[in-house]
Amino acid sequence: MISKTKRVICSVAMALAAAATATVGLPGGDAFAIDHVECDGGRNDFLKIWSHLDGRDSVDCYANGGRTDFGGWWVDRISTGNNDLTYFDVNGDSVRISRWTDITFPNNPPRVAAIKIG
Repeated sequence: MISKTKRVICSVAMALAAAATATVGLPGGDAFAIDHVECDGGRNDFLKIWSHLDGRDSVDCYANGGRTDFGGWWVDRISTGNNDLTYFDVNGDSVRISRWTDITFPNNPPRVAAIKIG
């Protein structure tokens, strides 16, 4: 009987220690649930970004809240869809763009280091 009680107490103590370690060890701040998704021609609710870098062009779509690296690409156009966007340029500035906004940068495109939905 004593050994059974001892095992239960040890199990509970180990579970509490594991929970405490996970709580202290995990970073806080922005969630990283943002997803790079396929740009489906019929969907207009995704964040969609047209960009270029070193002679390459790209069109990328994103869904869900969070923050992700954008690699310093030059952004030509942004369609936010159903997402509030903040982009962070390589100079450290941040720009917020409201949902359902379609904006182009024909003359002076920003060079974006990271994007955040939410």
